[in-house]
Amino acid sequence: MSDEEGAERAGPGRPVPEEHVAARIKLEREVRGWSTVKLAEEMATAGHPINQSAIWRIESGKPRRRVNLDEALGFCKVFDITMHDLTGPPGELATPRVRQLAREYVEMTREYHQLRAAIDRNQMHLSEIDRELNAYADKGPERRGQVDELLRLEERALMRRMHPSRAHHRNQGQPPAGE
Repeated sequence: MSDEEGAERAGPGRPVPEEHVAARIKLEREVRGWSTVKLAEEMATAGHPINQSAIWRIESGKPRRRVNLDEALGFCKVFDITMHDLTGPPGELATPRVRQLAREYVEMTREYHQLRAAIDRNQMHLSEIDRELNAYADKGPERRGQVDELLRLEERALMRRMHPSRAHHRNQGQPPAGE
């Protein structure tokens, strides 16, 4: 193929999926707030090295640079998308801001579910502890008093550990114990 044929193939006569790939690479990069340098670094880390200027030529060159199969696989890996997504029309995926919001929503929902599971585990453990403390305290009023006093002492100790400066200020101006 002559240089002219190659330029024509990469330019206006380029197949539609290749135009989609170029637009999608730019869209995915911008959604992440990455520069072409950062994308080149991510591609190298993923085992598909490409330099920053090649990425710019793919996205904006006149004529645009073509993407080879190894690079396409690398972009899919780095952006966590399928080849179908890479070659499909990027306009179907809304604006970069809407895509960013969708990504944040999914990440925050995942985080919420993780926190909810931790809260549920904590609540189950608290119930087990409560049952054991009550079983001990139910054996008489003296034991109930012991449990209540231990809980008060532990709560005060926790507050001192959490806010040592407050405990220091509370103790200032008070006479030492025994005076």
